Amino acid sequence: MSQVLISPSILSADFAKLGEEVKAIDDAGADMIHVDVMDGHFVPNLTFGPPVIKALRPHTKKPFDVHLMIAPVDLFIADFADAGCDYLTVHPEAGAHLHRTLQSIRSHGMKPGVALNPSTPVDVLDYVMDDIDQILVMSVNPGFGGQSFIDSQLRKIEVLRKKIDATGRDILLEVDGGLKPANAPAAISAGVTSIVAGSAVFKGGPTQYAANIKALRAGG
Repeated sequence: MSQVLISPSILSADFAKLGEEVKAIDDAGADMIHVDVMDGHFVPNLTFGPPVIKALRPHTKKPFDVHLMIAPVDLFIADFADAGCDYLTVHPEAGAHLHRTLQSIRSHGMKPGVALNPSTPVDVLDYVMDDIDQILVMSVNPGFGGQSFIDSQLRKIEVLRKKIDATGRDILLEVDGGLKPANAPAAISAGVTSIVAGSAVFKGGPTQYAANIKALRAGG
């Protein structure tokens, strides 16, 4: 199997120096930069918007892996494209017409993704598999960092791995929530190709980022 990708979530970074933090995780070996966008409505937290993402764009050439936990979504797709996002992932519950949303994301030059909350069934993807480049399995309930991994999501990952393989398409299978070196191998064995991690990457400060990323990747 190819090496698992690591997408550090800047939700756990030092907000007072986000640009420096993004450059630091880039230098430490991050494959993508994960940005959690929350609106205080779809999830109980407020974080970043397109202006912050646009300000961070010059600090790295790595792909911006942006997870929208907002509703509605469609009104803001162009803004996230203009900000420099590469992957834009949405929740099926965040709008009435998932297929239309995914088409709009691609038409704006970004790679569409769908995020599945712990209770969201995999069959919501049955008729959009040809329209997505990423599936994000939430292994915690979205809204806050530092939560514990929900083990039942390993079974969901296994099912999704088979669905992806059946398409013959190169769809990223990503997991986010409570990942650390102790449980990353189980997620990788279940079939993920990308791991999002916040506190597990950013703990210890910039001098530890490379070691933290290496430890997460070791299971692959």
